[in-house]
Amino acid sequence: MANSQKKKVAAKAIPARVKSARDEVLVAPRAASATRRAADDTETIPQVGKDAFIAPAAEIQQSFRSALEKGVVESRAVFTKAKIAADETASAFEVSLTAAKDGALAINAKAFDTLRTNADANFDFLKAVLAVKSLPDLVTLQSEFARKQAETIASQAKDFGALTQKAMADAVAPIKEQMTKSFNFAL
Repeated sequence: MANSQKKKVAAKAIPARVKSARDEVLVAPRAASATRRAADDTETIPQVGKDAFIAPAAEIQQSFRSALEKGVVESRAVFTKAKIAADETASAFEVSLTAAKDGALAINAKAFDTLRTNADANFDFLKAVLAVKSLPDLVTLQSEFARKQAETIASQAKDFGALTQKAMADAVAPIKEQMTKSFNFAL
C-alpha cells in the first residue's frame, strides 16, 4: 500500500501539460483542472468586457476625432487670417517704401533747385561786387546781399522742413494705418 500511495504522490508531483490560449504551460494536476475550468469561464468574461469597453471607446474616438477636426478648422481659419494680414502688411510696406522713394526724390529735386538758386545769387553778387566803384557802395551791396540770403535761407529751410515732414508722413501713413487695422482686428 505504501507503494500505491507513493505512486499517487508521484503523480501529483509530475506537472501535466495544459494548453492555454497562448502557450503550453506546465501545471500541476490539480491546477490543470482549475485552469481548464477558469478557461471555460474566461471565454464569457472577455466577451462581456469587450462589449463594456466598445461603446465608451467609440464615444472617446468620436469626441477625439471631432476635437481634432475642430482644431484643424480653427487652425485653417487662423492661418487664413494671418496670411491675409501678412499680405496686407507687405502691401502697406510697398506703398510706404514707394512714398519714401518719391519723398526722397522730391527732397533731392528741391535741394538741387536750392543749390542752383543760391549759386545764381552768389554769381550775381560777385558780378555786382566787380562793378562797384566805391567802398560805401560795396558795404551797402554786401549788407543787402546778406539780408536777402538770410531771408532766402530761412524760406528754403522752411520749405525743406515742410517737404521732409510731408515725405515722412506719406511714408509712415500706410504702415500706421495697417498696424492700427491689425491691432483692432486682433483685439
